[in-house]
Amino acid sequence: MSQSGFNRIRSMREQLSGSDDKIAAYILDHPTEARGHTIQEMADAIGLSTATVSRFVKRIGYASFREFSLSLVVSNTSEVTFFGEINKDDDTTAIIKKVFSGAQNALTATEALLKASDFELATKWLINSRKVALFGIGGSALVAYNGYHKLLRTPLSVEQHPDYDVQLMQAVRMTSADVAIVISHSGRNHDTLTIARQLKNNGVKIIAITAYLHSELAKTADVVLSSAAEEVNIRSESMSSLIAQMTIMDSLFTLVGVQMGEMTQTVVDDMRVAIERTRE
Repeated sequence: MSQSGFNRIRSMREQLSGSDDKIAAYILDHPTEARGHTIQEMADAIGLSTATVSRFVKRIGYASFREFSLSLVVSNTSEVTFFGEINKDDDTTAIIKKVFSGAQNALTATEALLKASDFELATKWLINSRKVALFGIGGSALVAYNGYHKLLRTPLSVEQHPDYDVQLMQAVRMTSADVAIVISHSGRNHDTLTIARQLKNNGVKIIAITAYLHSELAKTADVVLSSAAEEVNIRSESMSSLIAQMTIMDSLFTLVGVQMGEMTQTVVDDMRVAIERTRE
């Protein structure tokens, strides 16, 4: 099941600005007209150039205006329930297909938002850090633990703990020589923000992973790696967002691992030997 272009725009609305935000607002406010527009008609209706509209559709993850236009035909309405687009009469195959489609859509939309320059700066900080700590509460703690588990395979000195009080104590002990990766889908979790403020006061470099660029967490961070996920229901926010954020974490791990080359391989080899000994 393809994601509606309307839902794609909603999922990325927080990250759009300038002309992109103007185009998004027009499409969401005039769904019927938007479905029937050619690229020239849409540009004229908004008062922008066709080149600007073309850049917009590519920025939100579509190869062409035609592909985007076809996506607007996908249903733009659904009952807002825990399971969102899942209907009670869907069979097992249909449900599985929709769940996988939601994950794929979240990854496509997130990839369209990310900037290589942000990853490059974040990777540089991680490689040159004294210590790396990962922070997340609730569902975000899963992303933090996933990142910790991956980064243990690199030469980096990393730490992560699921308990909030312990996280806060870790934050208090960090310095400007350290780097923190702070994860929160909304960027508004009270406990996460308390940790982020403590890190900021200590001069710690903060890499935030969040879906909301205008949240307090995003404004507190030094670099934001933005995820995108459906905002139309609880199920897709909680599930698709986690998949997108874990993939961001995997990308950071891979960049660090590749750049640290032989040192990473040595750590991986030593771990493999130690683990194999437990199986003898």
